[in-house]
Amino acid sequence: MSKEYDYDYLVIGGGSGGIASANRAGMHGARVALIEEGPLGGTCVNLGCVPKKVMWYVAEMMESLHLYGKGYGIEMKEDPVFRYKQMMENREKYISFLHTAYEKGLASNNVTHIKGRATFVDESTVEVNGQKVSAEHILIATGGKPKRLDIPGGELGIVSDDVFRLEELPKSIAVIGGGYIGVEMSGIMHALGVETHLFVRKPAPLYNFDSIICEGYQAISENEGQHIHVNKTVVRLEKKSEQTYVLHFKDGTTHETEQVLWATGRVPNTSGLNLETAGVNLYPGGYVEVDRYQNTTGDKIYSVGDVTGRAELTPVAIAAGRRLSERLFNDKKNEHLDYDNIPTVIFTHPPIGTVGMTEEQARDLFPDDFIKIYKATFTSMHSAITGHRQKAYMKLVCVGKREKIVGLHGIGKGMDEMLQGFAVAIQMGATKKDFDRTVAIHPTAAEEFVTMK
Repeated sequence: MSKEYDYDYLVIGGGSGGIASANRAGMHGARVALIEEGPLGGTCVNLGCVPKKVMWYVAEMMESLHLYGKGYGIEMKEDPVFRYKQMMENREKYISFLHTAYEKGLASNNVTHIKGRATFVDESTVEVNGQKVSAEHILIATGGKPKRLDIPGGELGIVSDDVFRLEELPKSIAVIGGGYIGVEMSGIMHALGVETHLFVRKPAPLYNFDSIICEGYQAISENEGQHIHVNKTVVRLEKKSEQTYVLHFKDGTTHETEQVLWATGRVPNTSGLNLETAGVNLYPGGYVEVDRYQNTTGDKIYSVGDVTGRAELTPVAIAAGRRLSERLFNDKKNEHLDYDNIPTVIFTHPPIGTVGMTEEQARDLFPDDFIKIYKATFTSMHSAITGHRQKAYMKLVCVGKREKIVGLHGIGKGMDEMLQGFAVAIQMGATKKDFDRTVAIHPTAAEEFVTMK
């Protein structure tokens, strides 16, 4: 490694991707520093996956008792009491534990943690806390942040970051946006007893997902009392009183609510980095331009994670960051992340799991007679004896004479945990015949994927 620089590897951003890449480089003997101005862990640990999943768990518990308890003979003489502040305190203790774990992990790999904000001076130098720091290789892993609609009153309401700072739950909330964050947050709020309305400007929530996901999500949500409003474009938000907001829509309708949550997408954290000085190009929207090896247009400058706008998922940032360090510091010259067949789960109620092509994507690529679709819609056993029956929706997308499985999609109880194994099989090139000759595990919902006809 070159001695003319302060470090071999400088990582800007202490989120999942940055930490993973820094640790892997350190394991291979590189001199590494990581710059982060906020708490370690980035969005995922502090304002995303981790606190969201905690809230999802408690929401699922409350919802299960409410919807299915009576059918299983569970008698509750009084409604269960949810102590929101206690949950918040326990959640923050767990996040603090993760901060400590990250610090120990960096230290164990001899990674120097610099607390501050970095600004590029040139292609190999940044300034942080008034000091210049140089490195032969630099990684940009600064993540993203929620955005608001650019409309009158857009500054009102809250974004997803603010949800985890609420001291108490509102009595009512309007969630604007039909993507991951919108459907997850509206599901959590509804399950916790908040009067929740989800407003989507497209014909359905999760509009870009497979048709069976759109169909299943909307059917299940409406059956369980969620309020979903489609083809609704917000044009103005006004504050009517201290605890009342009024949403104004393009079609002339209005909606009053105690709280408004903007779930209208995210933007990359690239402003203020002075990237033009380092020769790093940005795509429209501010995302860092990268190639398949995570190289930017700057010399020996790389980028991973949400700031690149590619598959904005925590495990993707981690995988890309680790592979990059293997390439740079472990002589694996061709190591890079394959962005095909990335499995993902949306923590709705029940959860959604998806990997590979949607049916619609497959039909854009292949002739109809080359495609075979298998579907199953059924009442999962977990609700079969209860008065409230919840359906599950599943689909396999197959192509070619061998019926290679190129897509698997489902919404239903347990879909979050069952997806990982199926994703491995699809990554290995599994066919429908491979699924057919696999013995089903009964009684489970997962067996539907290997018994579809």
